[in-house]
Amino acid sequence: MRLKFWQKLKQQIVNGNEKGAREAVLEDLFNDFNRNRYVIYKMNFFRGVFFGFGSVLGGTVVVALVIWLLNATGQLIPGVAGFVESVVELMQ
Repeated sequence: MRLKFWQKLKQQIVNGNEKGAREAVLEDLFNDFNRNRYVIYKMNFFRGVFFGFGSVLGGTVVVALVIWLLNATGQLIPGVAGFVESVVELMQ
């Protein structure tokens, strides 16, 4: 029983060391390719802006398709249908 414990502990230490070594190599590669923090911050800012814009645009398309499908099949709730109609008229 004790031998199993020590073998398991040794394996965990080896795995932890390997993981730490892999993380260190990745960090070194990242720092080699991106020496200027300003560039990293700028890139991450624009990534965030485009991610947010894409999420809003995708959500709008999905909601519009659902409303269109419900309206096409006649399953739209009458109260909601009136609201959607008024929004469509307002946009035209």
